[in-house]
Amino acid sequence: MNIVGIVAEYNPFHAGHRWHIAQTRRRLGECAVVAVMSGNFVQRGDCAIEDKWARTRSALEGGADLVLELPTVWACASAEWFAWGAMSILRAAGAQAISFGSESGDNAALAALSLCLDSGRFQAELRRFLEQGLPFAACRQAAADALLGQDVAACLTRPNDNLAVEYLKAARRLNWTPQILAIPRVGAGHDGGAHPEFPSASFLREEILAGRLEAGNPAALKYNERGILTRLRAMDLPDFEALPDSGEGLARRLYQAARRAVTLEEVYAQTKTKRYAHARIRRLVLWAALGLRETDRPPSPPYLRVLGANDRGRAALKAIDTDLPIITKPAHGRGIALMELEARCTDFYGLCRRHICPCGWEWTHSPVIL
Repeated sequence: MNIVGIVAEYNPFHAGHRWHIAQTRRRLGECAVVAVMSGNFVQRGDCAIEDKWARTRSALEGGADLVLELPTVWACASAEWFAWGAMSILRAAGAQAISFGSESGDNAALAALSLCLDSGRFQAELRRFLEQGLPFAACRQAAADALLGQDVAACLTRPNDNLAVEYLKAARRLNWTPQILAIPRVGAGHDGGAHPEFPSASFLREEILAGRLEAGNPAALKYNERGILTRLRAMDLPDFEALPDSGEGLARRLYQAARRAVTLEEVYAQTKTKRYAHARIRRLVLWAALGLRETDRPPSPPYLRVLGANDRGRAALKAIDTDLPIITKPAHGRGIALMELEARCTDFYGLCRRHICPCGWEWTHSPVIL
């Protein structure tokens, strides 16, 4: 069976995602679409607006066949780690192709960038710009521009293209060469607004949180703000230094901000400088709130966790040839360190919902089957 992989957050699932899946099938023909989806927390350092099982159901109803979980330690991480976790799962699942939304739709430019960023020439150029004291993102952009030209380097300024470059880098490091499908995005852009057919996910989240769009029992860090501030104030500087991606003085700034700020937005604002991206700060705060440390993230995913499937997805699941355990029932994850950690994250997620949920949901919720 031909398997195509998609990396997604589906936060929430919307018409643009349905269109992307349909376009993928139009290009590949008959295939099983396997989505690796972030669990209850997402890369921007916040809760997913709906829980992972609700989003799984929407994905299956929208055209996906099998949904596998991207654990929190990769889902809420830098683009490089996010891509590494997702590509590792798709490779283990036997995907022959990967499909992703892209602002440019330019396979050649994305491939050229992925090769460039792994080259010695790029590292030399990057060091040259970093020595000028510029922010890392600006230095990365300038180095790519110097080597490949402005048109190709511009992909790094576009969120989906930037992630696509990381997907290609990760696949190459895994010695994996899947077919690549860069599907041009339609409708509102990333973090865009309303659109008659394809509104952005950020617009839909705002509508849900404002009560103008129904979504059951939505989640957001703001619903548990006091609890998160309590956790931050209880941490010492070494605790912040144990968080991933907390170097360059960021741990100390976050520690100091946590002791002064009275809202999460103040924590972010008082920590931020031109050197630190806002999303990086939000992720650190979330890792701190979840009680996670850099050492909690293993080198690669230790299992495949099934969140849901339809008939074609179950057939694809049976065809997977991997040494990794495949978790289809919650009880199968008992005793696996990362699964136990994921259960702890889900318990915390329950505190971040509009209406608080009890503990233990990770162990009682079976995969969604359509």
